Amino acid sequence: MNYAIIDVETTGLSGTYNKVTEIAVAIHDGSKVISEFHTLVNPQVPIAPYVVGLTGIDDSMVMDAPVFEEIADQLLQLMDECVFVAHNVSFDYRVIQNEFKSLGISFDRKRLCTVRLSRKLFPGLKSYSLGKLCSYLSIELNNRHRAKGDTDATVILFEKLLQNDTEGLILGQLNSRKSEAALPSLLSKETVDKLPGKPGVYYFKDSNGVIIYVGKAIHIKKRVLSHFYDKKENEIALCRETATIDFEESGNELLALLMESVAIKKHFPKFNRAQRISNRGYAILSYTNRLGIIQLGFNKTKLVPKPLAIIYKVSDCIAFLEGLCEQFDLCPKYTQLLPSSNSTSGCDHFKLNNCRGICMGEETIKDYNKRVKEALETSKVLADNFVLIGPGRSAEEKGIIWVENGIYRGYGFVETTLQISSYDQFMDHIQLQKNDNTSSSIVRQFLAKEKDYKIIRP
Repeated sequence: MNYAIIDVETTGLSGTYNKVTEIAVAIHDGSKVISEFHTLVNPQVPIAPYVVGLTGIDDSMVMDAPVFEEIADQLLQLMDECVFVAHNVSFDYRVIQNEFKSLGISFDRKRLCTVRLSRKLFPGLKSYSLGKLCSYLSIELNNRHRAKGDTDATVILFEKLLQNDTEGLILGQLNSRKSEAALPSLLSKETVDKLPGKPGVYYFKDSNGVIIYVGKAIHIKKRVLSHFYDKKENEIALCRETATIDFEESGNELLALLMESVAIKKHFPKFNRAQRISNRGYAILSYTNRLGIIQLGFNKTKLVPKPLAIIYKVSDCIAFLEGLCEQFDLCPKYTQLLPSSNSTSGCDHFKLNNCRGICMGEETIKDYNKRVKEALETSKVLADNFVLIGPGRSAEEKGIIWVENGIYRGYGFVETTLQISSYDQFMDHIQLQKNDNTSSSIVRQFLAKEKDYKIIRP
């Protein structure tokens, strides 16, 4: 079996624009190097300044070098039936694969990662970067961050891995399932195997133990694995930095959503974006217009002295008001969903028999206002005090969520055998949490679609 030990330097740009600027290949037969190839490559795009500082390769150096298309056939012939080997193989392999893809050439090889193998065969090291491994194993490393120097060092590292592989680990990885081959280089298979197939939150951490991403899932393991197969540039970058994964089971989807939201605001992970910006939200409001009709609408929270409820997205405000219109036959002209014009044509809901004609003068203001008040009464749950009871982490417990004045206050778990019948008795089992300004919106949206949770009020 032959191995193509490879290192590439690139332009440092994102996605398919990350082009090769230098490539070195050493063909190894399991005992020694039998063939070598090395060249600079003209990427035909500018090299990022930070890469120039790292590698020393600038645009002038590659100006007269061959483009990738000119060396493609030679590389294919050289690497024919070879196992693709690299330090952090997912990066080098993806760059090479994209280069061939741009030429209309399919490139598919078995792969080995010397980072992953080193973690198995040289356990307990603080770092598995090429530089640190070379220092630990007394491997001479010349021309760091240049393709030839890094490839020469990786060849010696690979030979030491072969020598220490007394249990057939390398052969086992070559025959492993694709799911294992797709794991990030720094992440152990054992870590992934321990992930549960249950609801909860998960934490991606880098090699320093810093949380770089928080996610939630109904099935933690499946969701985590989906990150490894995602080809988006930000997912690739996330996986490249992930060294370990922790998790917390939640027992149910709603609690997972709330735990995720709080964790993002607490840790500000670099790969979480959606909930980073604090949002004061929008207030649902009501007022009586000059005709005496009670109108509903929404505005920025700071502009509404006595909000009926706080919702954190305009789209959710609209969805909430649309729901009231459908449930109580309210008119969209008086719920901020359509302009309140003096048109006598009526609203679309009236034409569909979902509005009883307040907009056409065919319903009395008294009757219409009565239904608006009913709608407001039922919507008070958004600013209510209650405990939600849902599934727990096992069949022996229930998950509980405490909401006070429409604000998420905390969660807990109680044994199913425990006899609790009153609102106050649940308070002893609540772990208080910091409100993250999105919780009421999360609870409202979830309860709108999920009716199986029991509600206990004071």
